[in-house]
Amino acid sequence: MKKLIGIVAAFLLMASTALADTTIKVDGSTTVLPIMQKVVEAYMKAHPDVKISVSGGGSGNGIKALIDGATDIAMASRAMEQKEIDLAKTKNVAANQIVCAIDAIVPVVNPANKLSEITLAQLKDLYMGKITTWKDLGGDGPVVVISRDTSSGTYETWEGLVMKKERVFPGALMQASSGAVVQAVSKNKNAMGYVGIGYLDASTKALKVDGIEATAENAKSKKFPISRDLYLYTNGAPAGAVKGLVDFLLGAEGQKLVKEAGFVPLN
Repeated sequence: MKKLIGIVAAFLLMASTALADTTIKVDGSTTVLPIMQKVVEAYMKAHPDVKISVSGGGSGNGIKALIDGATDIAMASRAMEQKEIDLAKTKNVAANQIVCAIDAIVPVVNPANKLSEITLAQLKDLYMGKITTWKDLGGDGPVVVISRDTSSGTYETWEGLVMKKERVFPGALMQASSGAVVQAVSKNKNAMGYVGIGYLDASTKALKVDGIEATAENAKSKKFPISRDLYLYTNGAPAGAVKGLVDFLLGAEGQKLVKEAGFVPLN
C-alpha cells in the first residue's frame, strides 16, 4: 500500500510539474495588450495544454514584474532603461528584448473638434500647459489635456519624442490605460489625448502631426514623427512554452493578428 501511495504521489508531482511548465504569465503594456490577447486566444486554441494569463498594468509594471520573477513575459511599449537592465542583472535576470510590432502614438481630439492637424511644437506647448485654449489653434473653448500616467511606456515615449524630456504639466488628467484615454476624449468636446494606432476608432479624431498622417506605412518607415517599436521582454532567450508563444507571435499567423489588432506588423 505504501508503495502504491508513493507511486501515486510521484505521479501527481510529475503532473503538477508538467502543468507548471505549460503555464505562462504575461504582464505589462496596455498598448501591447490587444495584440497579446488575440495571439494568446489563437495560441491556446491550437495548444490546449498551454495555459496563459495576460494582464496589462503598464510597461513599467510589466518590466518590474519580469525583474522580480513575477512574470514570464513583459509587454512594453518602450525600451527598457539602463537602470532597469542593471537592476535585473543584480537579480540574475538577463533582460532579452524582442520587437513584436510597430506603432504610432497619435494625438486625438473629440470628433466635434474642427482641428485636423497639429505640430510637434504645438503638442509640446499643450502638454506643458502653455496653450490653454483651442482659440490659439483656430478653435474655441478651453483645452482639457488628457495624458497617460507615468508608469506607461506610451507616456515615456511621448515625453521623449514630443516633450523632449520636459514633464507633462500637473494640470493634465492622467489615465491608467489607452482605452481610458479614448473614453475621456470621446466624452469631452474640449479634450486632447494620445493613443497607440491600434486604439483609433470613430469615437475620436486622429490628427496629422507636422502634416503627416499616422498610417501603417508612415509608422513603419518612421516618417510619422511619433512612431515606435513595441516589445516583449523575457529572462534570457525564450525557451520551452514561452518560446512557442513568442515564435507564434513573430510568425505569419501572429503578425496577421497584429494587423487585426490595428497595429503594424513587422513585415
